[in-house]
Amino acid sequence: MARKSLFLFDSPPIAAAWRAIDDRVMGGVSRSRLHHDAGGHAVFEGELSLAQGGGFASVRAPVAAPLSAPDMAAAQAVVIEALGDGRTYKLSLFMDETFDAPAYQATFTPPAGRWQLVVLPLAGFVPRFRGRVVSGSPALDLVRIRQVGLMIAERQAGPFGLQLRSIALR
Repeated sequence: MARKSLFLFDSPPIAAAWRAIDDRVMGGVSRSRLHHDAGGHAVFEGELSLAQGGGFASVRAPVAAPLSAPDMAAAQAVVIEALGDGRTYKLSLFMDETFDAPAYQATFTPPAGRWQLVVLPLAGFVPRFRGRVVSGSPALDLVRIRQVGLMIAERQAGPFGLQLRSIALR
């Protein structure tokens, strides 16, 4: 299967659709944003703080158009073209449009200092809600994906920056 692009971060409007959902929703003080960089890619950046019971920063965007069954039939992985900063991130897939929805998550650590394709097999995505594994969840159904998110957590306090060219299915 050829890659099916979910987000190609080559223009400002694509990055503008992403919204921050940080630990501030529960009293924390972390801050993040995803913005378009003049170099023709997006940057997920901010400051992760453990103060006031915090510890996560995330951004989320709706999938522009529902994914069709033919597009998804052969998909086996999510592929992210990224340049990391040595930190570990999570990619989240949401089968719901609401704010407080369970997420199917996979963890990745792209290399610092060079662009690389990061391949996340769909079989490795785990359903979570507020950081806890949700047992008995339905299987991940790509046709039902409504939102995609990026997150940094796992007690990695300090500034962070993840550069992105694309997120696609393969």
